[in-house]
Amino acid sequence: MFDPNVPAACPVHAQPDHPKIPREKVGVLLANLGTPDNYDYWSMRRYLNEFLSDRRVIDYSPWVWQPLLQLVILTSRPFRSGAAYKSIWNHDQGESPLMTITKQQTAKIRDTMAARYGDNVMVDFCMRYGNPSTKSKVREMVRAGCTKILFFPLYPHYAGATSATANDQFFRALMEEKWQPTARVVDPYHDNPMYIEALAQSVEKAYAEADEKPEVLVVSYHGVPKRYLMQGDPYHCQCQKNTRLLKERLGWDGTQIVTTFQSKFGPEEWLKPYTVEEVARLASEPTGD
Repeated sequence: MFDPNVPAACPVHAQPDHPKIPREKVGVLLANLGTPDNYDYWSMRRYLNEFLSDRRVIDYSPWVWQPLLQLVILTSRPFRSGAAYKSIWNHDQGESPLMTITKQQTAKIRDTMAARYGDNVMVDFCMRYGNPSTKSKVREMVRAGCTKILFFPLYPHYAGATSATANDQFFRALMEEKWQPTARVVDPYHDNPMYIEALAQSVEKAYAEADEKPEVLVVSYHGVPKRYLMQGDPYHCQCQKNTRLLKERLGWDGTQIVTTFQSKFGPEEWLKPYTVEEVARLASEPTGD
């Protein structure tokens, strides 16, 4: 069903009883990781359950993983994660910082598209986990007359646990549409010159404002199990290339910037070096004064 609030008309030469359809538009749908609706226990539990039940994120057998998740992890972790969210929560807007920033990004892109294409382009965002869901936003775009959708996972680097699962959810949503729009997915942009330039300018600004210039820039990426790399996931290689391009743009040598990986989870080996261990190692080195 189309949105009755969207102006619609019968196709040219159609029979009088033909259902009215909205004027064709292009949809741009940004996709971010997700956020809990609040930082209380049950909001956190719902969010973490959806996130940690995703087989793209945790690919252990459900027979082993789900009892551990439901009976152990989700009884305590919502309290700890909720406290962490509360400490950074945007209390004025009643939402997480990720939600606030994603809304701001979407608004700027929407304004730019409107200036160029008027109301021919519809811009919105969705979350892989939590709200607004990918399914709900795909449905809104289809009902509004979007016959083409550009799906934009907001991850510079491709990983099965990020870009791929966002794409999975997008195509699952399309499966439920009677009239599927033509769909395209944005490529990873870890090596896009404009992205590298934006990173470099951010670093230069921070260094210029620092009271004391840092000796080393630690570029910390979210980690994944090393097994994923060995199975063909390009994430590790794209992170390394990202750091190399940033280093080259800044004109630095290899001693001024290092790549690390954070947020290790579980007993198996993850991508190295681990951020915590590398920072501790750097801090223990003599300064050379």
